[in-house]
Amino acid sequence: MTAEWGRVIEPEAIEAALRTHPRVKLLALVHAETSTGILQPLVEASRLAKQYETLFLVDAVTSLGGHEVPVDDWNIDICYSGTQKCISCPPGLAPFTANEKAMAKLQARTKKVQSWYLDLSLLYSYWSASRFYHHTAPISMIYALHEALVLIAEEGLEARIKRHLRHGSALRAGLQAMGLTLHAQEDHRLNTLTSVRIPPEVDDLQIRQGLLKEFGIEIGGGLGPLKGKIWRIGLMGHSSTAENVLLVLSAMEKLLVKEGYSVEPRVGVMAAIQILNT
Repeated sequence: MTAEWGRVIEPEAIEAALRTHPRVKLLALVHAETSTGILQPLVEASRLAKQYETLFLVDAVTSLGGHEVPVDDWNIDICYSGTQKCISCPPGLAPFTANEKAMAKLQARTKKVQSWYLDLSLLYSYWSASRFYHHTAPISMIYALHEALVLIAEEGLEARIKRHLRHGSALRAGLQAMGLTLHAQEDHRLNTLTSVRIPPEVDDLQIRQGLLKEFGIEIGGGLGPLKGKIWRIGLMGHSSTAENVLLVLSAMEKLLVKEGYSVEPRVGVMAAIQILNT
């Protein structure tokens, strides 16, 4: 399935693909799409997967811990994430879950999995009574993940999701007040990463390098067809703070003015503060 970069894949397109390809075994969607800044809706997609008797897999790398991801309630059969995004743990681990329906498909295979690294049947055996060896566990990373999860539990998952919403909303309000245009489809925008279009008169690299060298702030550039057209500003986990929102808006304003972009002083910061104070 394909969609314009910055727009979600609509349920109608998903159903059309499933109807056209009746032998499809897996419907896979990225929940939080960091190349474009969109939050893919999953509830209707899950219903369609069940209707057409296919497994439903979700990439929740940039949503777990920052957006709502109720795996069981949304009937997600297979879901994976990463520790380095909203969980705020060092990179290197991939939280993963598969339900009984997915495991039944695995156990019904007639051929061995070709990949050792991605062989879930071997991993499954590791947790069985036989304890079949698969790999040496990264113990230090597991301790790091445990501590990150403790911090999440102390904050509360619901409070953490609301924090990402508040700061994402403040950043978006500030950027729009500065006259910048958000790229991702309205009502489907990530709180964990905001994509904003680069004004025609502004040099992409000058702004990003200026943010890094003068303010110690790193934001992402566009990828693929969006290269040179958007900036991608992440607010994930520990970095999703009011201070970071106000800092990046203030820094961008100064650098944009240097590039000849017209913007009223502190208009972005003031718009963000209004959201943060509500």
